[in-house]
Amino acid sequence: MSSGQFKMDIRPDDVKRNIGAVLIGLGAVILLLLLSKSWYTVEANEKAVVLRFGRHVSTSDPGLHFCIPFVDTVLSADMRERTIRMPFGLSDDRPSGRTNEEDVLMLTGDLNAASVEWTVQWQVADPEQYLFTFYTHLAEQEQFLQYIITVVGRTVMNRLIGDYSIDEVLTGARMEIRQEAREATQEMLDNYECGIRITDLQLQRVTPPEQVKPSFAAVNEAVQTRDKLENDANKVKNTLLPKARAERDRSIRSAEGYAARRRSEVKGEIDALMVQYEQFAKAPQETRQRLYLESMQKVLANVQNKTIIDSDLRQLLPLLNLGEGSK
Repeated sequence: MSSGQFKMDIRPDDVKRNIGAVLIGLGAVILLLLLSKSWYTVEANEKAVVLRFGRHVSTSDPGLHFCIPFVDTVLSADMRERTIRMPFGLSDDRPSGRTNEEDVLMLTGDLNAASVEWTVQWQVADPEQYLFTFYTHLAEQEQFLQYIITVVGRTVMNRLIGDYSIDEVLTGARMEIRQEAREATQEMLDNYECGIRITDLQLQRVTPPEQVKPSFAAVNEAVQTRDKLENDANKVKNTLLPKARAERDRSIRSAEGYAARRRSEVKGEIDALMVQYEQFAKAPQETRQRLYLESMQKVLANVQNKTIIDSDLRQLLPLLNLGEGSK
């Protein structure tokens, strides 16, 4: 078959049909591609940030959502809670386990040192800030943000430990330091607009340095002995104090009763004197004589031998001896 004969066998209608089939197939592929890019799924532990021409337009919750193919860009943020071991976090390249004590020492307010380790639990609160404030490659985004949390946590904890004495850090101020550290860390991250929420902060290990542990143990033992003695003293005080108060109240009531009784007696005596005074005012001479006789009667009633001397006599005789019977 010659070449001229081959060309004569290709008909225009066949060419048109083949081109139409190719275009239809290409259109179907493009349509399928557009359909596959027009929806996306957000997992239960994620949120999605939708960008349109590079501008944030919406944040999607878990579930099936639709978007404009090749126009919208969907970035996902893991909303699960994570934990960082401090003070090193992800920046620590040493194996897990016990760390070098010198690396966890912090200076207290009274110029002592304490070994402090803690954990920070955090999660994404604002996906947009989390993804774009410190934008890096998505595979490194979480590590970079954990590095920021580590730096902020170290800064806050060193400042707080420096505000307390070694005794407060090791004993009573731990809960206060924990709460202040959580709030201060959250405040600093909010200032950086990281989109991160601190859900919990726990002090894991707060101990004195190994070199001074025996001395601290002796101090703690002395403190415990002091507390025991104080408790014993308080127990005795709580036992004796109510008794003393009861005795005091009893004495006060007795004194008040005695005072009331004496006031009544004195009032009675005053009333009797007032009656006598009234009688005296009416008849002074008779009243004076009656009082004299009553007084002498009371006095002479207790005298066995009585001798009466007339005041008009100038000598000691004669005497009237009233103590002897008449003869």
